[in-house]
This record gives sequence, structure tokens and C-alpha cells, in this order.
Amino acid sequence: MKKMIAVATACIATLVSAAAFAAAPEAVSAPKTAQQTRMTTCNADAAGKKGDERKAFMKECLSNKPAAAAPMTQQEKMKSCNADAAGKKGDERKAFMKSCLSSGK
Repeated sequence: MKKMIAVATACIATLVSAAAFAAAPEAVSAPKTAQQTRMTTCNADAAGKKGDERKAFMKECLSNKPAAAAPMTQQEKMKSCNADAAGKKGDERKAFMKSCLSSGK
């Protein structure tokens, strides 16, 4: 009888730990690469465009060339720098943002 209780207790403990492991969230995913971040930003900016217009816009946006028409507004620059700073924290992020916002990006 003591053996059955010990085996049952071991089985329950194993099931509980397995359930806890299965319910644990996935490890934090790796930060996005610059290209992935650019893709996300360009995709959001292309909202409302369709067909050839969207295709041309995405090609230009993803090529990472500055727009020939008008310089970036401060808000656009902040959005772009913020997207590029994904994955950076603390002093590293602060230094990157300062550099990015002061550059002609």
C-alpha cells in the first residue's frame, strides 16, 4: 500500500511539473533585425496603397534610401529611429537615439 501511494505521488508530481513546463511562456524571441524592423515600418506606412503603387512604395521604402521629395519630419524621424532602436536598452538605447535623431537620417 505504501508503495502504491509513493508511485501515485510520483506520477502526480511528474504530471504537475510537465503541465507547468508546457504552460510556461516561450523564451523571449530574439530582437528584430534592422530589415525586419524596416519591413514592419514600411508595411505600416503603405496602408491604403494597392497594386503597383504599393509595390513601388515598398521597393523604395525597403531600399533604405532617403526620400527624394521632402526631408523627414521630426515625427517621422522619431518613428524610424525608435523602430531601429528595437532591442536596445538603457544607455545603449539613449546613445543610439541621440545619434539617430541628430543625424540626417
